[in-house]
Amino acid sequence: MEYYAGIDVSLELSSVCVVDAKGKIMKEAKVESEPDALVVFLRGLAIPIERVGLEAGPLSQWLHTGLTKAGFETSLLETRHVKAALSAMTVKTDRKDARGIAQLLRMGWFRPVHCKSIGSQEVRALLVARKLLLGKLLDVEFSIRGILRGFGLKMGLVTRKSFDTRVRDLCVGQTMLEKVCAAMLAARCALQTEYTRLHKEILAIVRKDDVCRHLMTAPGVGPLVAITFKTAVDDPTRIGKSKAVGALFGLTPKKYQSGETDVTGGISRVGDAMVRTALYEAANILLSRVTRFSALKRWGMDIAKRRGLKRAKVALARKIGVILHRMWIDGTSFRWTKEASKAQQLVGA
Repeated sequence: MEYYAGIDVSLELSSVCVVDAKGKIMKEAKVESEPDALVVFLRGLAIPIERVGLEAGPLSQWLHTGLTKAGFETSLLETRHVKAALSAMTVKTDRKDARGIAQLLRMGWFRPVHCKSIGSQEVRALLVARKLLLGKLLDVEFSIRGILRGFGLKMGLVTRKSFDTRVRDLCVGQTMLEKVCAAMLAARCALQTEYTRLHKEILAIVRKDDVCRHLMTAPGVGPLVAITFKTAVDDPTRIGKSKAVGALFGLTPKKYQSGETDVTGGISRVGDAMVRTALYEAANILLSRVTRFSALKRWGMDIAKRRGLKRAKVALARKIGVILHRMWIDGTSFRWTKEASKAQQLVGA
């Protein structure tokens, strides 16, 4: 008899439900949200657990790693699938969620989510922290501009280095503004210092990473795009076909078809938003800043003429993701022209 364990993860206590191959509930309990505690509980059941399932979330990757090391076959379940499957419940509790997850495992009606390696998780944390500090830095700068504008003081065009001096010059003679802006400039200085430190740390990682340096040979792909894409994919072999990268990161159109209704909407926006943004920025740079000609840029410009610049950037972002994955898998260089592509294919043959 096969048994399946569904875990609804919470911060302190997680609900665990174990069912057999026929769906009968064998055991339910509240267990501390720690890998060791879950391992002790599951082993204490003295029954062969076929698979353990957790809904993807903040603690799930950590628990997944601990359960996997303990020898349990563990799967992370895609959040949207779990929500859709359990949405019919009129009463929602952690206990019922654990039951639902266990039944999903038993029926096989779930999509497993890739659990990133520890190295990728660390770099992702660095990218998230950098993005947060940059956002707060810009918020402070915009707030300073807004405060001064209320008194008729206009900042105008300034560089990052001259921002501080310009603010202090405008506040001269106004005691209250001097106090307010001095505090905000001190906060801005601290944010800028820490942001610069994290940004340099990312550049140092990219400089030593052969995969990132190889991906950066593609036009429009800089250090941030390369490291964001690499850490999100983590293992390139987990994607069977390169063209599936677009769907993985929400860059393919939504589709709704039922009977006589057939609607194709905008992009799905599922998956990693950070990667989607990075690829879109790479497409924008390719179309607006890269001066060297390439077949890829010509393809994007042709779409822009037919469908508009915004759609062209989305399509180009999807194609850049496909190209980066293929470059990573094959170890090939970016092909600037169609002639170069044909030549490489002939050499490979």
